[in-house]
Amino acid sequence: MTDLGEVSLTVNDRPRSLPAGATCRDLVALETGKEIGDDGRGPTGQGLGVALARDGVVVPRGAWAYAEVADGDTFELVTAVQGG
Repeated sequence: MTDLGEVSLTVNDRPRSLPAGATCRDLVALETGKEIGDDGRGPTGQGLGVALARDGVVVPRGAWAYAEVADGDTFELVTAVQGG
């Protein structure tokens, strides 16, 4: 832990710190700049085109709102990109 109020983690091979008690939803919102509802969708119910894995295991988007990040977690965040 970096501080009593922070957790240290890795996102796409980059070190990050988040406040203790932060959730996967907080992490995805911070990394993507998108507003995310409790169901892991955008504010009008649209999909975000984002997938999140913690320590190699996909975190279902419906779990993002209550799945807290922990010190030492390693995340891969993948965003769908349209085009050829």
